Amino acid sequence: MRAASMHIHPLITDSDSLLKLCERLAKSSFVAVDTEFMRENTYWPDLCLVQIGNLEEAAAIDPKADGLDLTPLLNLLVNNEDVLKVFHAGGQDLEIIFNLTGGTPHPLFDTQVAAMALGLGEQVGYSNLVESLLGKSLDKGARFTDWGRRPLDKRQIDYAIGDVTHLAALFPKMLQRLRKTGRGDWLDQEMDRLGDPSNYANDPAQAWKRVKIASRKAEVLGRLKALAAWREIEARSKNLPRGRIMKDETLADIASHPPSGQDVLAKVRGLSGAWQSNDIGARLMDALASAHPLPASEMPARDDRQPGLGKEGALVADLLKLLLKIRSRESNVAARLIARSEELELLAAGRRDGLSILEGWRFEEFGRDALDLVEGRLAFAIRDGRLAMTRTGVEA
Repeated sequence: MRAASMHIHPLITDSDSLLKLCERLAKSSFVAVDTEFMRENTYWPDLCLVQIGNLEEAAAIDPKADGLDLTPLLNLLVNNEDVLKVFHAGGQDLEIIFNLTGGTPHPLFDTQVAAMALGLGEQVGYSNLVESLLGKSLDKGARFTDWGRRPLDKRQIDYAIGDVTHLAALFPKMLQRLRKTGRGDWLDQEMDRLGDPSNYANDPAQAWKRVKIASRKAEVLGRLKALAAWREIEARSKNLPRGRIMKDETLADIASHPPSGQDVLAKVRGLSGAWQSNDIGARLMDALASAHPLPASEMPARDDRQPGLGKEGALVADLLKLLLKIRSRESNVAARLIARSEELELLAAGRRDGLSILEGWRFEEFGRDALDLVEGRLAFAIRDGRLAMTRTGVEA
Protein backbone atom coordinates (compact mmCIF):
# COMPACT_ATOMS: atom_id res chain seq x y z
CA MET A 1 0.00 0.00 0.00
CA ARG A 2 1.17 3.52 -0.75
CA ALA A 3 1.06 6.37 1.70
CA ALA A 4 -2.39 7.94 1.63
CA SER A 5 -0.93 11.40 1.00
CA MET A 6 1.19 10.37 -1.99
CA HIS A 7 0.00 11.67 -5.32
CA ILE A 8 0.42 9.28 -8.26
CA HIS A 9 0.39 11.05 -11.61
CA PRO A 10 -1.05 9.65 -14.82
CA LEU A 11 1.58 8.50 -17.32
CA ILE A 12 3.52 11.61 -18.38
CA THR A 13 3.73 11.96 -22.16
CA ASP A 14 4.02 15.74 -22.71
CA SER A 15 6.88 18.16 -22.11
CA ASP A 16 4.93 20.69 -20.04
CA SER A 17 3.84 18.11 -17.45
CA LEU A 18 7.37 16.75 -17.23
CA LEU A 19 8.85 20.22 -16.76
CA LYS A 20 6.45 21.02 -13.92
CA LEU A 21 7.11 17.67 -12.25
CA CYS A 22 10.88 18.20 -12.39
CA GLU A 23 10.55 21.74 -11.03
CA ARG A 24 8.72 20.38 -7.99
CA LEU A 25 11.09 17.45 -7.49
CA ALA A 26 14.08 19.81 -7.73
CA LYS A 27 12.98 21.19 -4.35
CA SER A 28 13.19 17.73 -2.72
CA SER A 29 16.10 16.48 -0.65
CA PHE A 30 16.01 13.22 -2.60
CA VAL A 31 14.24 11.45 -5.48
CA ALA A 32 13.86 7.72 -6.07
CA VAL A 33 14.58 6.67 -9.66
CA ASP A 34 14.05 3.52 -11.69
CA THR A 35 13.92 2.66 -15.39
CA GLU A 36 12.42 -0.02 -17.59
CA PHE A 37 14.31 -0.89 -20.74
CA MET A 38 14.83 -3.57 -23.37
CA ARG A 39 18.22 -4.63 -24.72
CA GLU A 40 17.78 -8.17 -26.01
CA ASN A 41 17.88 -7.10 -29.65
CA THR A 42 19.96 -3.92 -29.54
CA TYR A 43 23.45 -2.75 -28.65
CA TRP A 44 22.18 0.35 -26.86
CA PRO A 45 19.60 -0.18 -24.09
CA ASP A 46 16.19 0.88 -25.39
CA LEU A 47 14.77 3.16 -22.69
CA CYS A 48 11.05 2.46 -22.40
CA LEU A 49 9.98 4.06 -19.13
CA VAL A 50 11.41 6.26 -16.35
CA GLN A 51 9.88 6.28 -12.89
CA ILE A 52 10.68 9.00 -10.39
CA GLY A 53 9.24 10.19 -7.11
CA ASN A 54 9.68 11.25 -3.50
CA LEU A 55 7.51 10.83 -0.42
CA GLU A 56 4.86 13.20 -1.77
CA GLU A 57 4.43 12.26 -5.43
CA ALA A 58 5.52 9.77 -8.06
CA ALA A 59 5.17 9.45 -11.81
CA ALA A 60 6.08 7.27 -14.75
CA ILE A 61 7.45 9.06 -17.81
CA ASP A 62 7.15 7.70 -21.33
CA PRO A 63 10.39 8.55 -23.19
CA LYS A 64 8.88 7.13 -26.38
CA ALA A 65 6.06 9.70 -26.45
CA ASP A 66 6.14 11.87 -29.55
CA GLY A 67 7.76 15.25 -28.96
CA LEU A 68 8.59 14.64 -25.30
CA ASP A 69 11.62 16.70 -24.23
CA LEU A 70 13.56 14.80 -21.54
CA THR A 71 15.94 17.69 -20.87
CA PRO A 72 14.38 18.78 -17.52
CA LEU A 73 14.53 15.21 -16.25
CA LEU A 74 18.12 14.66 -17.35
CA ASN A 75 19.16 18.00 -15.86
CA LEU A 76 17.58 17.01 -12.56
CA LEU A 77 19.39 13.67 -12.54
CA VAL A 78 22.82 14.76 -13.74
CA ASN A 79 23.24 18.48 -13.14
CA ASN A 80 21.35 19.13 -9.90
CA GLU A 81 23.79 18.59 -7.03
CA ASP A 82 21.23 19.55 -4.38
CA VAL A 83 18.99 16.50 -4.86
CA LEU A 84 20.16 13.03 -3.84
CA LYS A 85 19.24 10.36 -6.41
CA VAL A 86 18.25 7.00 -4.95
CA PHE A 87 18.48 3.77 -7.00
CA HIS A 88 18.46 0.07 -6.27
CA ALA A 89 21.21 -1.89 -8.06
CA GLY A 90 21.43 1.15 -10.30
CA GLY A 91 24.31 0.19 -12.58
CA GLN A 92 22.19 -0.33 -15.68
CA ASP A 93 20.08 2.73 -14.93
CA LEU A 94 23.27 4.80 -14.68
CA GLU A 95 24.53 3.34 -17.94
CA ILE A 96 21.37 4.53 -19.71
CA ILE A 97 21.66 8.01 -18.23
CA PHE A 98 25.33 8.15 -19.20
CA ASN A 99 24.48 7.14 -22.78
CA LEU A 100 21.96 9.99 -22.95
CA THR A 101 24.03 12.69 -21.29
CA GLY A 102 27.67 11.69 -21.00
CA GLY A 103 27.35 12.08 -17.23
CA THR A 104 26.00 10.19 -14.24
CA PRO A 105 23.68 11.18 -11.36
CA HIS A 106 25.37 12.84 -8.40
CA PRO A 107 25.00 12.72 -5.45
CA LEU A 108 23.97 9.08 -5.48
CA PHE A 109 22.60 6.48 -3.08
CA ASP A 110 22.16 2.83 -3.99
CA THR A 111 20.00 0.79 -1.61
CA GLN A 112 21.63 -2.50 -2.64
CA VAL A 113 25.05 -1.17 -1.66
CA ALA A 114 23.63 0.28 1.56
CA ALA A 115 22.09 -3.11 2.37
CA MET A 116 25.59 -4.59 2.43
CA ALA A 117 26.63 -2.13 5.13
CA LEU A 118 23.55 -3.12 7.14
CA GLY A 119 24.26 -6.84 6.93
CA LEU A 120 21.26 -7.56 4.74
CA GLY A 121 23.15 -9.54 2.11
CA GLU A 122 25.79 -9.34 -0.62
CA GLN A 123 23.44 -8.53 -3.51
CA VAL A 124 20.01 -8.42 -1.91
CA GLY A 125 17.15 -8.32 -4.40
CA TYR A 126 14.72 -5.42 -4.42
CA SER A 127 11.66 -7.48 -3.51
CA ASN A 128 13.52 -9.08 -0.60
CA LEU A 129 14.62 -5.68 0.65
CA VAL A 130 11.09 -4.29 0.46
CA GLU A 131 9.73 -7.30 2.31
CA SER A 132 12.46 -7.11 4.96
CA LEU A 133 12.24 -3.38 5.73
CA LEU A 134 8.68 -2.47 4.71
CA GLY A 135 6.91 -5.77 5.31
CA LYS A 136 5.33 -5.70 1.85
CA SER A 137 5.21 -8.27 -0.92
CA LEU A 138 5.65 -7.02 -4.46
CA ASP A 139 3.58 -8.08 -7.44
CA LYS A 140 6.13 -9.63 -9.82
CA GLY A 141 3.61 -10.38 -12.56
CA ALA A 142 4.67 -7.51 -14.83
CA ARG A 143 8.40 -7.96 -14.28
CA PHE A 144 9.13 -9.61 -17.60
CA THR A 145 6.69 -7.60 -19.65
CA ASP A 146 7.39 -6.09 -23.07
CA TRP A 147 8.10 -2.51 -22.04
CA GLY A 148 8.56 -1.42 -25.63
CA ARG A 149 4.98 -2.20 -26.60
CA ARG A 150 2.50 0.66 -26.76
CA PRO A 151 0.10 1.45 -25.26
CA LEU A 152 1.27 0.41 -21.82
CA ASP A 153 -1.58 -0.99 -19.74
CA LYS A 154 -2.53 0.03 -16.20
CA ARG A 155 -0.95 -3.01 -14.58
CA GLN A 156 2.40 -2.26 -16.20
CA ILE A 157 2.31 1.37 -15.09
CA ASP A 158 1.19 0.51 -11.55
CA TYR A 159 3.97 -2.06 -11.26
CA ALA A 160 6.57 0.41 -12.50
CA ILE A 161 5.48 3.27 -10.24
CA GLY A 162 5.34 0.85 -7.31
CA ASP A 163 9.09 0.41 -7.63
CA VAL A 164 9.84 4.06 -6.90
CA THR A 165 7.15 4.54 -4.25
CA HIS A 166 8.64 1.67 -2.27
CA LEU A 167 12.15 2.90 -3.00
CA ALA A 168 11.23 6.34 -1.65
CA ALA A 169 9.92 4.69 1.52
CA LEU A 170 12.99 2.47 1.88
CA PHE A 171 15.55 5.25 1.73
CA PRO A 172 14.68 7.10 5.00
CA LYS A 173 14.52 3.80 6.89
CA MET A 174 17.91 2.73 5.60
CA LEU A 175 19.39 6.14 6.28
CA GLN A 176 18.14 6.00 9.87
CA ARG A 177 19.72 2.58 10.38
CA LEU A 178 23.00 3.74 8.87
CA ARG A 179 23.09 6.69 11.23
CA LYS A 180 22.41 4.45 14.23
CA THR A 181 25.23 2.12 13.27
CA GLY A 182 27.55 4.96 12.29
CA ARG A 183 28.13 3.39 8.90
CA GLY A 184 26.77 6.10 6.65
CA ASP A 185 30.22 7.49 5.87
CA TRP A 186 31.37 4.01 4.85
CA LEU A 187 29.29 4.24 1.70
CA ASP A 188 30.74 7.44 0.27
CA GLN A 189 33.59 5.67 -1.52
CA GLU A 190 31.28 2.96 -2.87
CA MET A 191 28.77 5.49 -4.19
CA ASP A 192 31.55 7.48 -5.86
CA ARG A 193 32.83 4.28 -7.46
CA LEU A 194 29.36 3.35 -8.70
CA GLY A 195 28.79 6.83 -10.10
CA ASP A 196 32.17 7.13 -11.83
CA PRO A 197 31.34 7.92 -15.49
CA SER A 198 34.36 5.91 -16.66
CA ASN A 199 32.48 2.75 -15.66
CA TYR A 200 29.98 3.36 -18.44
CA ALA A 201 32.22 4.69 -21.20
CA ASN A 202 32.39 1.57 -23.35
CA ASP A 203 35.79 1.97 -24.98
CA PRO A 204 36.19 -0.35 -28.01
CA ALA A 205 39.93 -0.51 -27.28
CA GLN A 206 39.15 -2.25 -23.99
CA ALA A 207 36.49 -4.63 -25.30
CA TRP A 208 38.96 -7.53 -25.70
CA LYS A 209 39.25 -7.85 -21.93
CA ARG A 210 35.72 -9.29 -21.78
CA VAL A 211 36.54 -12.16 -24.16
CA LYS A 212 37.87 -15.41 -22.69
CA ILE A 213 40.87 -16.83 -24.50
CA ALA A 214 43.44 -19.40 -23.41
CA SER A 215 46.43 -17.92 -25.20
CA ARG A 216 48.78 -15.43 -23.53
CA LYS A 217 50.81 -14.79 -26.68
CA ALA A 218 51.22 -11.11 -27.51
CA GLU A 219 50.45 -11.72 -31.20
CA VAL A 220 47.20 -13.54 -30.42
CA LEU A 221 46.06 -10.97 -27.86
CA GLY A 222 46.92 -8.15 -30.24
CA ARG A 223 44.64 -9.70 -32.86
CA LEU A 224 41.96 -10.23 -30.22
CA LYS A 225 42.16 -6.56 -29.24
CA ALA A 226 41.82 -5.43 -32.86
CA LEU A 227 38.95 -7.82 -33.57
CA ALA A 228 37.04 -6.96 -30.40
CA ALA A 229 37.30 -3.24 -31.18
CA TRP A 230 36.13 -3.89 -34.73
CA ARG A 231 33.13 -5.91 -33.47
CA GLU A 232 32.22 -3.18 -30.97
CA ILE A 233 32.18 -0.53 -33.70
CA GLU A 234 30.12 -2.78 -36.01
CA ALA A 235 27.60 -3.52 -33.24
CA ARG A 236 27.23 0.16 -32.39
CA SER A 237 26.75 1.25 -35.98
CA LYS A 238 24.04 -1.37 -36.53
CA ASN A 239 22.61 -1.10 -32.98
CA LEU A 240 22.82 -4.87 -32.60
CA PRO A 241 24.08 -6.96 -29.65
CA ARG A 242 27.77 -7.68 -30.17
CA GLY A 243 27.02 -11.41 -30.20
CA ARG A 244 24.86 -10.92 -33.28
CA ILE A 245 27.90 -9.61 -35.14
CA MET A 246 30.17 -12.41 -33.96
CA LYS A 247 30.14 -14.66 -30.89
CA ASP A 248 33.03 -14.54 -28.43
CA GLU A 249 34.08 -18.10 -29.29
CA THR A 250 34.42 -17.24 -32.98
CA LEU A 251 36.30 -14.03 -32.17
CA ALA A 252 38.79 -15.94 -30.02
CA ASP A 253 39.16 -18.66 -32.66
CA ILE A 254 39.99 -16.15 -35.40
CA ALA A 255 42.47 -14.37 -33.12
CA SER A 256 44.19 -17.68 -32.39
CA HIS A 257 44.06 -19.02 -35.95
CA PRO A 258 43.79 -16.05 -38.33
CA PRO A 259 42.49 -16.88 -41.82
CA SER A 260 44.90 -16.41 -44.71
CA GLY A 261 42.36 -14.40 -46.69
CA GLN A 262 38.72 -13.35 -46.85
CA ASP A 263 37.87 -16.30 -49.07
CA VAL A 264 38.66 -18.62 -46.14
CA LEU A 265 36.11 -16.99 -43.80
CA ALA A 266 33.37 -19.31 -45.11
CA LYS A 267 35.22 -22.18 -43.40
CA VAL A 268 35.30 -20.49 -39.99
CA ARG A 269 32.83 -22.04 -37.57
CA GLY A 270 30.19 -19.50 -36.60
CA LEU A 271 30.34 -17.52 -39.86
CA SER A 272 28.12 -17.92 -42.90
CA GLY A 273 29.41 -18.39 -46.42
CA ALA A 274 28.54 -14.78 -47.25
CA TRP A 275 31.48 -13.53 -45.16
CA GLN A 276 33.91 -14.63 -47.87
CA SER A 277 32.68 -11.87 -50.18
CA ASN A 278 30.62 -9.31 -48.27
CA ASP A 279 31.65 -5.91 -46.86
CA ILE A 280 31.64 -6.96 -43.21
CA GLY A 281 34.05 -9.77 -44.02
CA ALA A 282 36.32 -7.27 -45.73
CA ARG A 283 36.26 -5.00 -42.68
CA LEU A 284 37.11 -7.97 -40.45
CA MET A 285 40.16 -8.71 -42.59
CA ASP A 286 41.17 -5.04 -42.45
CA ALA A 287 40.99 -5.23 -38.64
CA LEU A 288 43.23 -8.29 -38.64
CA ALA A 289 45.70 -6.59 -40.96
CA SER A 290 45.92 -3.59 -38.62
CA ALA A 291 46.61 -5.70 -35.51
CA HIS A 292 49.89 -5.39 -33.62
CA PRO A 293 51.26 -7.60 -30.83
CA LEU A 294 49.88 -6.55 -27.47
CA PRO A 295 52.41 -4.36 -25.60
CA ALA A 296 53.96 -5.84 -22.48
CA SER A 297 52.29 -3.12 -20.41
CA GLU A 298 48.85 -4.44 -21.40
CA MET A 299 49.56 -8.16 -20.99
CA PRO A 300 47.24 -9.79 -18.40
CA ALA A 301 48.72 -11.62 -15.44
CA ARG A 302 48.91 -15.36 -15.90
CA ASP A 303 46.16 -17.44 -14.32
CA ASP A 304 44.39 -14.15 -13.54
CA ARG A 305 46.47 -13.85 -10.38
CA GLN A 306 48.36 -10.74 -9.35
CA PRO A 307 52.03 -10.64 -10.42
CA GLY A 308 54.35 -12.15 -7.82
CA LEU A 309 51.62 -13.94 -5.86
CA GLY A 310 53.03 -17.45 -6.35
CA LYS A 311 51.86 -20.64 -4.65
CA GLU A 312 52.67 -19.52 -1.11
CA GLY A 313 51.07 -16.16 -1.73
CA ALA A 314 47.95 -17.89 -3.03
CA LEU A 315 47.70 -19.80 0.25
CA VAL A 316 48.06 -16.53 2.20
CA ALA A 317 45.32 -15.01 0.04
CA ASP A 318 43.07 -17.94 0.94
CA LEU A 319 43.75 -17.32 4.64
CA LEU A 320 42.86 -13.65 4.15
CA LYS A 321 39.56 -14.69 2.57
CA LEU A 322 38.86 -16.87 5.60
CA LEU A 323 39.65 -13.94 7.90
CA LEU A 324 37.33 -11.76 5.83
CA LYS A 325 34.48 -14.23 6.36
CA ILE A 326 35.09 -14.16 10.11
CA ARG A 327 35.21 -10.36 10.32
CA SER A 328 32.18 -10.03 8.05
CA ARG A 329 30.18 -12.31 10.32
CA GLU A 330 31.31 -10.52 13.47
CA SER A 331 30.54 -7.02 12.18
CA ASN A 332 27.40 -8.06 10.25
CA VAL A 333 28.65 -6.36 7.10
CA ALA A 334 28.70 -8.01 3.69
CA ALA A 335 32.21 -9.25 2.90
CA ARG A 336 32.04 -7.80 -0.59
CA LEU A 337 31.69 -4.29 0.83
CA ILE A 338 34.74 -4.71 3.07
CA ALA A 339 37.22 -6.14 0.57
CA ARG A 340 37.52 -7.58 -2.91
CA SER A 341 39.50 -10.67 -3.83
CA GLU A 342 41.96 -8.78 -5.99
CA GLU A 343 42.94 -6.56 -3.05
CA LEU A 344 43.49 -9.59 -0.83
CA GLU A 345 45.79 -11.08 -3.47
CA LEU A 346 47.72 -7.84 -3.77
CA LEU A 347 48.17 -7.70 0.01
CA ALA A 348 49.31 -11.35 0.04
CA ALA A 349 51.80 -10.55 -2.74
CA GLY A 350 53.41 -7.81 -0.64
CA ARG A 351 51.58 -4.71 -1.84
CA ARG A 352 50.89 -2.08 0.80
CA ASP A 353 50.23 1.16 -1.10
CA GLY A 354 46.93 2.15 -2.68
CA LEU A 355 44.81 -0.57 -1.07
CA SER A 356 41.42 0.58 0.23
CA ILE A 357 41.49 -2.14 2.93
CA LEU A 358 44.45 -0.32 4.51
CA GLU A 359 42.58 2.97 4.72
CA GLY A 360 39.70 4.46 6.71
CA TRP A 361 36.93 2.30 8.10
CA ARG A 362 38.06 -0.76 6.13
CA PHE A 363 41.39 -0.68 7.96
CA GLU A 364 39.62 -0.51 11.32
CA GLU A 365 37.16 -3.29 10.49
CA PHE A 366 39.50 -5.65 8.63
CA GLY A 367 42.72 -4.21 7.23
CA ARG A 368 44.65 -4.04 10.52
CA ASP A 369 44.00 -7.71 11.25
CA ALA A 370 44.67 -8.63 7.62
CA LEU A 371 48.05 -6.92 7.79
CA ASP A 372 48.83 -8.62 11.10
CA LEU A 373 47.94 -12.01 9.62
CA VAL A 374 50.18 -11.49 6.60
CA GLU A 375 53.07 -10.27 8.76
CA GLY A 376 52.78 -13.05 11.35
CA ARG A 377 51.22 -11.19 14.28
CA LEU A 378 47.86 -12.97 14.02
CA ALA A 379 46.94 -16.63 13.71
CA PHE A 380 43.87 -18.83 13.55
CA ALA A 381 42.80 -20.86 16.58
CA ILE A 382 39.84 -22.97 17.71
CA ARG A 383 38.08 -21.79 20.86
CA ASP A 384 34.97 -23.49 22.23
CA GLY A 385 34.51 -25.18 18.90
CA ARG A 386 34.59 -21.92 16.95
CA LEU A 387 37.24 -20.49 14.67
CA ALA A 388 38.84 -17.44 16.25
CA MET A 389 41.92 -15.24 15.92
CA THR A 390 44.80 -15.09 18.39
CA ARG A 391 47.77 -12.74 18.73
CA THR A 392 51.13 -14.45 18.31
CA GLY A 393 53.30 -11.87 20.05
CA VAL A 394 55.59 -11.83 17.04
CA GLU A 395 56.74 -8.40 15.93
CA ALA A 396 57.39 -7.79 12.24
